[in-house]
Amino acid sequence: MPDPTAPTLVTVSTRLPGLLGPAGWQALAGGPVLALPGAAPTAAALREAGVDVRDVAGLTDAAAGDVVLLTAEEAGDAPVVVGTPEPAGARLLDVVAVMNRLRSPGGCPWDAEQTHASLRGYLLEEAHEAYDAITDEDPVAMREELGDVLLQVAFHARVAAEAPADRRFDVDDVADELVAKLVRRHPHVFADAGPRDVAAVERGWDEIKKTEKKRTSPTQGVSSSQSAAAWGAALAGRARRADLPTPAAADLTGSPEDLGQQLLGLVVAAQQRGWDAEDALRTAVREYAADLDAAAAARTAAEV
Repeated sequence: MPDPTAPTLVTVSTRLPGLLGPAGWQALAGGPVLALPGAAPTAAALREAGVDVRDVAGLTDAAAGDVVLLTAEEAGDAPVVVGTPEPAGARLLDVVAVMNRLRSPGGCPWDAEQTHASLRGYLLEEAHEAYDAITDEDPVAMREELGDVLLQVAFHARVAAEAPADRRFDVDDVADELVAKLVRRHPHVFADAGPRDVAAVERGWDEIKKTEKKRTSPTQGVSSSQSAAAWGAALAGRARRADLPTPAAADLTGSPEDLGQQLLGLVVAAQQRGWDAEDALRTAVREYAADLDAAAAARTAAEV
């Protein structure tokens, strides 16, 4: 049974100091406000807002009817009010805080000396490991590897925050641009454009990107550093949606597993002849990209 003489504990967020929800503010109106040590940032913010807050060392220093701001303290039998319901994604603030600590004076010397150039290989490595975890359908590994990808994003953003003014941006700039892009490229969701099927959404996405980036060919904006197979598939998909030529498709029979075996057989046959299958495919994709650029340029000239 809860102790009716115990103070009410109002939980506050260490990540969002000073932020209280309606239940938190209502509880604070019920009596004198005390603050445990872990709630110091919120206590300071409340004092700035004119609320009388007294610091205490522990629950035993609180009298009946007092309101105690609590972070990670054990509540015991005291009634608890969730003063600051944290929104989804609140722990991302911890990622930024830890990254800032690592790059700041007194942090990690290895982290402090990294640059965009020195980190770029890790980004690819972590992305490949996350890909493997997803392929394996391993949720434990996915959680870890996606965290490593997130680390790379936070790391690059922190490095950029220290750059000269003409090259500087920070993690909030990254998030702001992402949010704006997602809203802008989903008018069927955020602008009441009406329901659309997947094919229409993909076409609309490409058209919006074309307008934003002032792109004149489907090849623009597609990374050529990815595998040749992924590069070719991306170009073919964009070309198809833009009604531009695609290479003749081979006849496929059987399952994706059968296709995998056929491709592996081609790789082995190429290796036995001393050929590089990846390089051969990359050469073919590069030639296809040039053809796409020419076809897109011809279409633009015809439209003028």
